[in-house]
Amino acid sequence: MVAELDAATGALLSVWEAARESTTSRLSSAQLRAVMAVERHDGINLRRLATLLDMLLSSASRLCDRLVAAGMLEREPGRVDRREIALHLTPEAARLLAELRRDRRQRLAEVLAEMSGEGRQALLHGLVEFDRVARARKRGTGPVAEFRGAASPPVRPRRSPDGPSAVRSA
Repeated sequence: MVAELDAATGALLSVWEAARESTTSRLSSAQLRAVMAVERHDGINLRRLATLLDMLLSSASRLCDRLVAAGMLEREPGRVDRREIALHLTPEAARLLAELRRDRRQRLAEVLAEMSGEGRQALLHGLVEFDRVARARKRGTGPVAEFRGAASPPVRPRRSPDGPSAVRSA
């Protein structure tokens, strides 16, 4: 099932990527992720953005410098701590994200229109459940579920007391 899901997801991702390329061709994937994170967390500081994007603080800072230069982000001194910088979308970035979503939804609608009603409902039901479980796992609040179809459950790496680079299995 995992292989079939991986293959089917490729088609969904190609529709997604086509919309991204036609709408946000002047932004890299990392820049787009940063803009979307700032949209979700208006006023976010650089340290939290770096954490959300799973990158070094210096890399996130350079990424934001490029986005400010491109007219996508604005920096504002923090209200509590003036040394801290708050990030906000510019109207241009908000317009770009709205355009991306319109294009993506149009492309998805074209594919969905050719699916059966049952297929659309099954897809929606499965994706909603997948989203719920994936978000719970990311927060660390989800129950450990049995991995169906595998001889044994997946092994999660665990940090060794010897340091972050030493990994051992659970």
